[in-house]
Amino acid sequence: MSTYLVTGGSSGIGLSIAHRLGSEGHSVVLAARSPDRLEAAARTLRQEEIDCATHRLDVRDADAVSALVQGLPSVDGVVNNAAGNFACPTVDLTPNGFRAVVEISLYGTFFTSQALARRLIAEGRPGVILNIIATYAWTGAPGVAHSAAAKAGMLAFTKSVAREWGEHGIRVNALAPGFVPTSEASANILSDPDAESAMRGLIPLGRFGATEEIAEAASFLMSDRAEYITGAVLTVDGGRSLGLAMHGARTRRPGKG
Repeated sequence: MSTYLVTGGSSGIGLSIAHRLGSEGHSVVLAARSPDRLEAAARTLRQEEIDCATHRLDVRDADAVSALVQGLPSVDGVVNNAAGNFACPTVDLTPNGFRAVVEISLYGTFFTSQALARRLIAEGRPGVILNIIATYAWTGAPGVAHSAAAKAGMLAFTKSVAREWGEHGIRVNALAPGFVPTSEASANILSDPDAESAMRGLIPLGRFGATEEIAEAASFLMSDRAEYITGAVLTVDGGRSLGLAMHGARTRRPGKG
């Protein structure tokens, strides 16, 4: 079995992905900034006898990222899930706000991916990288120009290094989840009582996704079942990013979930 590093792995989608990989027999290394969240996540995984290690890490620190990746006893892949985001009209966005989001999502992905590739190439071993992006990397979205710019950069980075590192047996793919109502996402996006029904009306399948469904897709892309897939983007959003007909969204009964 393999060892996978999951950044932003202490909660939400990252923790769900780590749980899925661990339940398949892999060892997982959780990296995040909050020691308390990391410890809570590790307890959850270890209760299910998942082999789990934790490391406090700010992915914006290139030296710290390199030290972690090079210092692990073994590592076969990374899930770049660490991200920062907040809703803000672009005209009100501060330079620091823009910079923080881009540095966490895009720079962090670069630092972690490069560190892993350097180690794998030096060791002559194959590996896999999965970058968690968002559909607004190509659709755009109001209020998240900073995050959209970062995710679009991650998408271009994914395709670029997939071409570069394929000869070394390193696969690099991206996963674009739709809205998943984690506690943080719900607090930020579903605070308006009408927001949930309005958002569901834009999704062809009529419901939001679950973290377990995103983890299922991540598990596939990280596994040998996807050994001939690289430079690809898997969208898991219930069809939300397909766009609307000219007459707009229609009222429909919500789906399951």
